[in-house]
Amino acid sequence: MNIFRTLRKVPFNSNLYVRRYLSVQSEDVERLSKTTWDVIISGGGMVGCALAASLGSSPLLSGKRVLLLETSPKTEYAIDPDRYSNRVCALNKNTKQLFDSFHAWDKICSIRMKEVRKMVVWESCSDARISFQHDGMHNDIAYIVENDVILNSLWSTINGLADKVHVLRGMKATEVSLPSNETDLVTVELQNGVPLKTKLLVGADGVNSLVRNKMKVKYLSWNYDQKGIVATLKLSEPTENVVAWQRFLPTGPIALLPLSDDLCSLVWTVSLPMCEKLLKMPEDQFVDSLNSSLWDEEKKNSVVESAILNLKNLISTLTPGYEPVRQLPPSILSVEPKSRAAFPLGLGHATEYVAPRVALVGDSAHRVHPLAGQGVNLGFGDVKCLTECLEKSVYNGDCIGSLQYLLEYETKRQRHVLPTMFAIDALNRIYKTEFTPFVLMRSLGVTALDACQPMKNIMIGQASV
Repeated sequence: MNIFRTLRKVPFNSNLYVRRYLSVQSEDVERLSKTTWDVIISGGGMVGCALAASLGSSPLLSGKRVLLLETSPKTEYAIDPDRYSNRVCALNKNTKQLFDSFHAWDKICSIRMKEVRKMVVWESCSDARISFQHDGMHNDIAYIVENDVILNSLWSTINGLADKVHVLRGMKATEVSLPSNETDLVTVELQNGVPLKTKLLVGADGVNSLVRNKMKVKYLSWNYDQKGIVATLKLSEPTENVVAWQRFLPTGPIALLPLSDDLCSLVWTVSLPMCEKLLKMPEDQFVDSLNSSLWDEEKKNSVVESAILNLKNLISTLTPGYEPVRQLPPSILSVEPKSRAAFPLGLGHATEYVAPRVALVGDSAHRVHPLAGQGVNLGFGDVKCLTECLEKSVYNGDCIGSLQYLLEYETKRQRHVLPTMFAIDALNRIYKTEFTPFVLMRSLGVTALDACQPMKNIMIGQASV
């Protein structure tokens, strides 16, 4: 049940060599406008493309007409082997399984990605830290993949589904007419005025979603007055580099995600004034500030440190074989030229994900802080769930746009998305304070949790859903 329905009733760089060309002629648009589509996907970003690939690969949906609207002209990607993009994603096991289902994961592996086998999280106000890994570090807990590599693999998959997924490039929806019942169809008007008819419209058109606006649902949102600085970093020494690092500072979290043996990707959350200052710094000064933020221990609280030591001694007494190991983060040698950029951070959530013959996925439905790396995984989770619900509707002989199955999708996703959003937002707020009682409580809690491997295994599993 959707609680919101109940209440209502009661400049980034892309390190690619690119060739662009328009593939849509006016006669193509006129021809497509004469078709009644089963599904139109508005938005050809990562989540929209994943949905197109998922629907096009489904045996149960093989007879359905799917159209993907992408505003950019068709792009062919050739990855630069000597440079990494500054925008990456930490994909979880659930996303890997989704990509495996339509044969895109092999394409990612053939280009490049980096496994994460351990994650270490610590803070600046105490020595409390927690590490997440499977026993023996033999199993991966996440995969670091550049956004461009993900898009490359998805478009390659979609191109192989040309008989099942039609793509209208260089065109965007400028007007949407939604039905008030389940019998009428959705009308999507393109920028050239040509109308398209569909049984189901899926909004994958991002934070400023036209589809969501036309649904007239409430959208709860706020800005954090922070930006996330991204960059590609070179390590002082090459290592196996399979550990993801995250340190919570009062100004915001800082994360290092492995890319290769000697490179990692930075996501550094800072205030707006601090962001402007860091982006204007010379590269060597930026690296000094970064290393200081990773290693500085001046903010440590002696009272909290003493309490943590006592707790560790107690755990050692109660748990034979317990040995807390303090693993140190890598030192940064340099930042790759012209790789620094920043993007604004905020939270957003649509109170309803569906309406008659329309559904939202990805950032159109929800937006989260990047500190836990869950944003795009939530979107890919939407793709998997919506595909399953549409398959169920067709298998049962119902219309693909039936509200019954769309509501099932909404219920399942909100049950997962809302707790995740609240947890991420709470973490961001809890670690902003340097007030000793709060520092003490969170530090003791993290230290105790780090000693409980079964609970950490549950958390790893939950983050993979």
